[in-house]
This record gives sequence, C-alpha cells and structure tokens, in this order.
Amino acid sequence: MAANDLAEALAEANLSSPMLPENRSDPYPIYAFIRNHEPVHHAPDGSWVLTRYDHSAALLRDPRFSTNPARLTEGPDAAAMGPIRQVGSSLMMFLDPPDHTRLRSLVSQAFTPRMVESLRPRIALLVDELLDAVVETGEMDVLADLAYPLPTVVICELLGVPPEDRERFKSWSADASRLLDGYLDQAAMDKGMVAGMYLFQYFTDLVDARRQEPRNDLLSALLAAQGPSGPASGGLASGDKLTHAELLSTATLLFVAGFETTMNLVGNGTLALLRNPDQLARLRDDPSLIRSGVEELLRYDSPVHVTARIATQDVEIGGCTVREGEQAVAIIGAANRDPDQFADPDRLDVARTPNRHLAFGGGPHFCLGAALARLEGQILFDALLRRLPDLELVTTQPTYREHYVIRGLNELRVSFTPRPAGLRRSA
Repeated sequence: MAANDLAEALAEANLSSPMLPENRSDPYPIYAFIRNHEPVHHAPDGSWVLTRYDHSAALLRDPRFSTNPARLTEGPDAAAMGPIRQVGSSLMMFLDPPDHTRLRSLVSQAFTPRMVESLRPRIALLVDELLDAVVETGEMDVLADLAYPLPTVVICELLGVPPEDRERFKSWSADASRLLDGYLDQAAMDKGMVAGMYLFQYFTDLVDARRQEPRNDLLSALLAAQGPSGPASGGLASGDKLTHAELLSTATLLFVAGFETTMNLVGNGTLALLRNPDQLARLRDDPSLIRSGVEELLRYDSPVHVTARIATQDVEIGGCTVREGEQAVAIIGAANRDPDQFADPDRLDVARTPNRHLAFGGGPHFCLGAALARLEGQILFDALLRRLPDLELVTTQPTYREHYVIRGLNELRVSFTPRPAGLRRSA
C-alpha cells in the first residue's frame, strides 16, 4: 500500500496520523489500523514504519542497522537531520560498535543489578519524603510532586550534581530531548540546540570541579577512567579511557535519560491505573504483583514510544526492502500492543506473564538504566498505592507533552483523603 493509499484508508476509518497533536491522548487505535493494513509502511518522509512486535524486536537486534543519524542519506528529509547529527555525534545512544561497546562498558558497571539494588534504601526514603510533603493536602500533581523529583534527585546524586542546581535542568532537558523527534520546526530546533549547549556547559564546569576535587560519585569515577595512561585505581574499566567530549556527552545523556523514562513511567502508569480501577485495587491489595505490575505499565503506555535505526546495507523486513541509508522506525507503542505477542493487548493486566515488552528497547542499545527505572517504579507505586489507597483523578482530560519519541503527560492532578505525614512504610 502506498503512502497516499494508507492516508486515504485512515481517513475513511475516521483516523489520521498518530503524530498529530490531537491524537497524542490515544494513538493506539491508529497503530492497530496501520498494523492490520500495512505493518511495514513506507512513509512520505522516506522512512519505513514498523508496527508489529516481531519486526520491531528484530530491527533492534539486527547488526545491519545503525543508530547513527549520520548514516541517514535517503529520503526527502535526510538533510533536515544535520543539527541532530551535530548534537548526537558523540552520544552513546547514536554510536555503533566498537565505539558504543567501549563507552557502554565504561559506564555499565555503575548500573549493574547489584549497584542499583544498593540504592533501594535511599529511593524508598526519597519516596516517603515526597509523599510526606503532600499527604496532608488531599491533592497533588503526580508529575510535579512525584514523577519528576524522584528520578531527578536519584540521577543528580549519582552524578554528583549539587542539590541547588537540580531545578535548572527541567526546561533544559525538556527542550533538548525534543531533538530526538527529528523533524522539528525551527523554533523547537533552536530551543533544543540551546538547551543542549547549556547542559554541555554545565557539565563542563562540573567536570572541571571534579577534576580538582574528586568525590564518591559517577562523574568522578568516569574521570578516573579518563587518565592518559588508562583508568586510575577505582576506574570503571581497566586499560581504557574516555575522551573529554565523550565524558561530557555521556554525563549529559545519563542525566536526561536518567529521569525521562521513570518520570513518564510514573505519570503514564498512574493514569492507566486510575482509568482501570479494578487493576489499581488488585495491585494495591496484593504487593506481590508490584514487579509484574510495573512491567505491565511499561508495556501498556510505554515511556519511550518510538526508536529508529538506519540500514547500513539493503535489508528485507516483512517482504519490503529497506535500502542502505534509509531509516526504519519501530513504533514501540504499537509493538507493545500487538495481539500476536500479547493476549488482549489493549487490556491492562498487572499480573500479565510472560511480558516481553520492548519499552526498554533491545539489542546492544537496550536501556542502560532499565534496572534503575524498574526499581524506582516498583518502590514508588508500592508506597503510593499503600499510603494513598483512595486516589481519584482530578485531571479529566490529561494533555501530553509535545514530544513524540518520548511519551509523557504535562500534569496529572489527583485527589485523596488527607492523612498524617508520619504514616510511612512501616504503617
């Protein structure tokens, strides 16, 4: 089916592009229509859009595809990616082996399951403190009061960002992360580029400070892995090093990625539970379901909705040929609702198992912070539902951020019966 034919079919079904602002609240019927009519779709911009689980999962693991936007040479909009190439040229998420392998090995030891699990007491305390600040009021914005501050504090403490600087990052990250959407208007592009420069400058200054006075944080550990003759004692990987540019880009990426996924998991997940009160009650009343519940929230309305790869040679997907230099776009939100992979995929089921969703991607670029995001989500939802068991939606028509690759709410106001702040995890 040609691009125009699909557009006409969508129009006949009273549907339109999932990228339009009016469809952000619920793109899933559109995804289902595309998946049923043309699961591998050649879009007007020259990219190939994948909506089936098997195609998307295979794409993420196929070494014939690259994450480097500089490899995009085909399609009418390829030239528009110039600024994205400039910003992403040293980001780990856009590198291919062996550069990606080397950088990831240097950073990954800070995110092993054992290291992440050691953060459990601190995360639990932070969640309780955040809830203490609102439980007596009877109302809160889940995004502003929980979903943003929790992962922000955690990643700032890991990297060694001083507490007084944390609020400075909110608008920078929001603007810079929009660059992931690719084809933006000039105003959004300019804001993203400026925000990226602010982030790079901030970490340049912080790196200089840590070089003079190392501390027990991830940034100091990365610096230790940057010495001219290899890592110092305590470095992350023996016999290797980070260049200055790699250090800055890695710190910036870790910060932005370190809270975006968890923030949107909490926002999207809370909304999903409130719209499915039977599943909220099930999760609240049976704490043993918290792990499977968080996995289901990740699947049901994924924090990262889209990911892309560029073919380094001609590759066949679903009977179609993706030419070298063309882009294949996996719609994670569609893949995670594929009925061939998930029974009754549009139903929220906090006990769903197995649940091999693609919310964290797959292959070499599987989300480095997946274990941390899972832990933060498990602790937060457990405490939230236990301490505020009568949550109700105040925001009747939630609005979504302008992002398309990253899916998240602007705000989510809820109400509950006011409670004493002192009733914590031991209550």
